[in-house]
Amino acid sequence: MNSVLNDLDWDFKDKNTKDPIHRIHPYPAKFIPDIPSQLIDALGVKNNIILDPFCGSGTTLKVAQDKGYQSIGVDLNPIACLISEVKTSKIDESLLLVCDDVLSKAINLSVDIDSVANIPNLNHWFKKEVQLNILQLREAINAYKDETHLYHPLRVALSSILVKVSNQDSDTRYAAVEKNIKPGAVFSMFRSTCKVLASSLNSEATLPSSKIINKDILTTTPEDIGEKVGLVITSPPYPNAYEYWLYHKYRMFWLGFDPLHVKSKEIGARAHFFKKNSHTPEHFYHQMKGTLSLINDVLLPKGYGAFVVGRSKIHGEIVDNAALIERAAKELEFKVVGKFNRAMNSHRKSFNLSHANIKEETIVVIQK
Repeated sequence: MNSVLNDLDWDFKDKNTKDPIHRIHPYPAKFIPDIPSQLIDALGVKNNIILDPFCGSGTTLKVAQDKGYQSIGVDLNPIACLISEVKTSKIDESLLLVCDDVLSKAINLSVDIDSVANIPNLNHWFKKEVQLNILQLREAINAYKDETHLYHPLRVALSSILVKVSNQDSDTRYAAVEKNIKPGAVFSMFRSTCKVLASSLNSEATLPSSKIINKDILTTTPEDIGEKVGLVITSPPYPNAYEYWLYHKYRMFWLGFDPLHVKSKEIGARAHFFKKNSHTPEHFYHQMKGTLSLINDVLLPKGYGAFVVGRSKIHGEIVDNAALIERAAKELEFKVVGKFNRAMNSHRKSFNLSHANIKEETIVVIQK
């Protein structure tokens, strides 16, 4: 198997997947669809179900669905789960009309700005008019709460613009800057995002099912998964690398989620490595062993799993995360049937963190 996998092009220099569904919402360190697509073709699926225990924005789940497979995704981050839900659901054809209805109601909606006073440092990150417009949109969207086929896409559309209309520099830089947010920009950006969503319709009458579980993978049980799976493809968070909770922090606050809970449980979050009793590479090893233990319980015999992971830099030391995953897999009696590196182009990376100088990542393939 290793020689077969090694003979394939994993750098994807000549490929450029442009499915618009993968652009409906910003998501840092996004998994490129070429990787799960090629892994599915190369490894096969023992039954009809693919699992991604760190599903992020749902790239693996959507690729699986496009290839006719059912999928199950787990993620601690509720924003990730919301995006994954929308990516893998049929989007109602009336979405753009509903978006216009939401806008017409929102523009003249009287709202209580004090209802968001619990969001910390709100005035630092959002101008007053922007706060008002976001709240108007949120309340207008809530009228569709019982119609999840519309409610979830509308919430994704709102979530997707929140960093753009805030004072946060970008989705990859958590710093306040002065932005020239014009009056009405919140509403116009929301409609533009709804238009992208509507043009990215999952229009099939019946789609292979995709189950999204919003839970810490280390407390997820086989009963939560609920099925035996035939293939696992995932890219776990890198230790001391990227804080997904932080860059989605205000999205979570605005949408009624708890970012501080996500922070406390997020694998690899940098905050865990700069505190008393800070995390070490051994923490990541044990976290991956816990994840692999769950996989062992739900993966069919002879089924494959693929982990895509890069190195980390922790207090000046380079950590080979792939070696930690390999060690944990072997201790649970998985066979490591492939391990190879792929170069990451600067403009097309499933992970890119400048301070860690990550230029390649490793794909570790295991078999039960």
